[in-house]
Amino acid sequence: MVELNKDVWNERYLNADIGWDIGRISTPLKEYFDQLENKDLKILIPGCGNAYEAEYLFQQGFKNVFLIDWAQQAIDDFHNRIPEFPKEQLICADFFEHDSQYDLIIEQTFFCAINPKLRENYVLKVKSLLKDRGKLVGLLFNDKLYSNRPPFGGSRNEYKSLFEKHFKNLYLEKAYNSIAPRKGRELFISAND
Repeated sequence: MVELNKDVWNERYLNADIGWDIGRISTPLKEYFDQLENKDLKILIPGCGNAYEAEYLFQQGFKNVFLIDWAQQAIDDFHNRIPEFPKEQLICADFFEHDSQYDLIIEQTFFCAINPKLRENYVLKVKSLLKDRGKLVGLLFNDKLYSNRPPFGGSRNEYKSLFEKHFKNLYLEKAYNSIAPRKGRELFISAND
């Protein structure tokens, strides 16, 4: 198993070794965001990378969006691309040590990037960061992918048993509007209490 630390991720951004990056917001998340009416929601995007989701939300008038990534290069690249985005909402830190409260947490290729041994920790951390009636929304790969390096794969059954232990309301179904290379390989997740 490759050692995953902030230096490894920073180097990947420096070298543009970011094959998971589609260069734009994913269709399922864009369509989800388009139906949100409350622009005051406090939103977190963990493992944000290039954060096209945050860019889109910000352009749509959502001003309470926070990004966290432990690769400084990812944070710097986003800030250089969207300089008007509030710098104090760009957090270079370990997600698992972050402490705040959010209405909405967006999952987009972070879960598949962390060591699978940390998946239960991820679910518990997300739950602790959500306000009452807060929600996790995003995409998970429903594919074997890799077992020794990111992106790590998984299955609907695995995710269902993991998230059901900690959330009362779980929606986990095949994304009907994935981009072509991910068609049939993504699950849309929504989890809250």
